[in-house]
Amino acid sequence: MRSADERPRAQGGDGPGARPLASAGAGGFVERHGLWDERQHVAAGQVRRVIDELGLDKVRFSFADQHGVLRGKTLTREAVPGALRSGVTAPSSLLLKDTSGRTVFPVFSGGGLADGRFAGAGDIVLVPDMTTFRVLPWAERTGWILCDLYHPDGTPAAFCSRGLLRGRLAALADAGYDLTVGVELEFHVYRPVADGAASVGVGRPGAPGPAPEVEPLTSGSQLLHEEGLDRLDDLVDLLYRGLTGLDLPLRSLELEFGPSQLELTLDARDAAQAADDALLARAAVRQICRRNGYHATFMSRPATAETASSGWHLHQSLRSRATGKAAFDPTPDPTPDPTPDPAPGSVPTGSAPGSVSGSAPGEPLSPVGRHYLAGLLEHAPAATVFTTPTVNGYKRYLPMSLAPDRVVWGIDNKGAMVRVVGARGEGGARLENRSGEPAANPYLYIASQVVSGMDGMARRLDPGPPTTDPYDAGARGLPGSLDQALNALDADPVFAKALGQDVVSWFTTIKRAEFARYLAHVSDWEQREYFDLV
Repeated sequence: MRSADERPRAQGGDGPGARPLASAGAGGFVERHGLWDERQHVAAGQVRRVIDELGLDKVRFSFADQHGVLRGKTLTREAVPGALRSGVTAPSSLLLKDTSGRTVFPVFSGGGLADGRFAGAGDIVLVPDMTTFRVLPWAERTGWILCDLYHPDGTPAAFCSRGLLRGRLAALADAGYDLTVGVELEFHVYRPVADGAASVGVGRPGAPGPAPEVEPLTSGSQLLHEEGLDRLDDLVDLLYRGLTGLDLPLRSLELEFGPSQLELTLDARDAAQAADDALLARAAVRQICRRNGYHATFMSRPATAETASSGWHLHQSLRSRATGKAAFDPTPDPTPDPTPDPAPGSVPTGSAPGSVSGSAPGEPLSPVGRHYLAGLLEHAPAATVFTTPTVNGYKRYLPMSLAPDRVVWGIDNKGAMVRVVGARGEGGARLENRSGEPAANPYLYIASQVVSGMDGMARRLDPGPPTTDPYDAGARGLPGSLDQALNALDADPVFAKALGQDVVSWFTTIKRAEFARYLAHVSDWEQREYFDLV
């Protein structure tokens, strides 16, 4: 236990941070609605001890909004026990805003959204997930904790994306499988121009202020160049210490192809943990960079990214809950499959009736893996709303660019939308969806994969043969814009069935409003193209 001086800071002591943190007590919102299990209660006791031993002054209570951006409140040490007992309130309208901060729904005119639960911009309650507590390496005496969202009556908030993913993973578990996810996030880091525009561009909801003026740190075009990364060693070390200090499973930091472009990869983990990891890693990179004179962005194609856009490659595989074995690994000795037709909507464990229960010679996937893959392909246009939710992300879909623009799969082919990586050593076979952008909400991105893959398994879809020409003009294309993706989602009922029509309508309404603002804006291109000509 640390030495404590409880005198006020004005008298040279440690102030309130020296006093032991009070117990969360009983009878609050969390206990009344039974929102914590035994793990949460045990973790809460551990968190209180850590706060005491390290003398933390503040704790950030944060949640992921619909855009995968962290929002929340920073509470003083004295307020933490009450927050552990009854959560932290915030305006429910935070879940109804587009990326500019503009509230898309008319909350003050009643409205029927989620049975009126968001009328009047009333409160939602942030309930801390005590197992996610961390001490921030870059902020003095500050803790950080992720929260789940609830309505004041104790029911899960209708549009909590973390909860939506948990629901899809529970459905997958009921079908006998767990999902493992590996994360690869590309991003850009710049240096702000010293005599450029103000570092804070003041705007308003619906009209963000000007972006900061920046200059690149690297010239680009030299993928994985060791000297190029060595020139960024100070930055790399900052990121390494910050990310590992959060206990994130950092695997690598790499120099990418574009100017000022980097990539971080995280070890594969349980899907729910991997989503948390991606959320925290992005926030950590941006905060660490800002505090040290850099500007980091996970925008897919910044204006300076002439040669390479950033993507989010999502690796995914299933593991059988019954056997613990990798479910995508090809199975030997094909034999006729006597399994009867599955019940509608159920997920079978075998192959299609009359086919084989094992894998054909040279086949990189099991029948389960092929069905899951086929589901990803079948629903790719609609799922793109979740994998690539910004207007900017569609400018990444270019031919011959190591980014996909067609709905195809290939065996270890990095031009295909889904790359199949065969089993290697102790690692099982996996699918790498290369269509996502790094700004995607991690929970909705992963949930969209579960919805798609489970439908492929339930219907025993076949993905067809692998491509050897991933940019074949005759292949089905990915949506060319956010608007096209939204239309595809409206036309694909599987997401409304799995997530709920309210959820799909909520997200598409926000994204359509965002796209409408984009169309209404007179761009620099238009001004240059027409102003002096006509």
